[in-house]
Amino acid sequence: MSFSFILYILLALVFIGILVLGHELGHFTLAKINGVKVEEFSIGMGPKLFSIKGRETRYSIRIVPIGGYVKMLGEQEKSSDERAFTNLPPLRRLSIIAAGPFMNFVIAIVLFAVLGASQGFMTNKVKSVVPDSPAYKVGLKNGDEIIKIGSSKISTWEDFVTGIYNSNGAPVNITVKRDSKEINYTITPVKEDNRLIIGVYAQEGKSGFISSVNYGFRETGFIIKQTFNFFGTLFKGKATANDFGGPVTIIKFSAQAAKTSLWNLVFLMAGFSVQFGIFNIIPFPALDGGYIFLYIFQIITGKEIDENKVGVINYFGFILLMLLMVAVTLKDIFYPINL
Repeated sequence: MSFSFILYILLALVFIGILVLGHELGHFTLAKINGVKVEEFSIGMGPKLFSIKGRETRYSIRIVPIGGYVKMLGEQEKSSDERAFTNLPPLRRLSIIAAGPFMNFVIAIVLFAVLGASQGFMTNKVKSVVPDSPAYKVGLKNGDEIIKIGSSKISTWEDFVTGIYNSNGAPVNITVKRDSKEINYTITPVKEDNRLIIGVYAQEGKSGFISSVNYGFRETGFIIKQTFNFFGTLFKGKATANDFGGPVTIIKFSAQAAKTSLWNLVFLMAGFSVQFGIFNIIPFPALDGGYIFLYIFQIITGKEIDENKVGVINYFGFILLMLLMVAVTLKDIFYPINL
């Protein structure tokens, strides 16, 4: 492994650390706003590398660079202290827990907006049509806005490209907007350079603050949709070992992106931030989503839940998560994704 690649890995770890930091700052900030005492703010998991004691909070960096936590007074046990997390109403506890994943979506929007402002972005409008291509033959024109493929709405160029890819070469129904009118076309993609295409080029979006932020929202929405589509594939049993990875894969992909360009790394990190946020809202014990589900249940029903039982469930949930992390890490090592 070359020295330069080690530097790329370190840069990737810094970016991953920023995502974790943003997530935990969400929890930390809302905890402070709600008057909860934060005992420890940690970036990383496992043995402690470095820590410093603030006025009431210990700030730590731990050896495993994936993950982190905010330890709040009364989070796992009952406490008579008025600043304990457990003594807050369910709605305020919900705000603290939901702030972490929320921050990941905010980070993604900001990163995509920065990319849009600095590097430009493609829209779902047609800039030009290739002569004698499938799009040309059915009558697509410059300036057409592609708004649907089949029944799926199109809001980004990536939506369109994904829709063509998912057709597997079969005819697709494409809806475009032209002069305020919607027109439907049936187009059969063709393969060129191992890609399925219909023969159109995209217009570049206008630079500017509003358009870049709008792009940030649209691109984040696209990644959210793709992530849930992957979950659907996973639950149907159609996913393969090459479709997902763990910490080692994340670092390898990030290092490769950093090697090509800083902007590629920023794009990748924005996507990871979205996926990190979604993963954390899965209603599983020990994840933010498990607590979110619990507090929403309490708000709706008005029923109190035994904190001791919650603690036991989360303890075993955490063990399962750690076992899953070990299993995925071993998979990364022995059955790595081909880059």
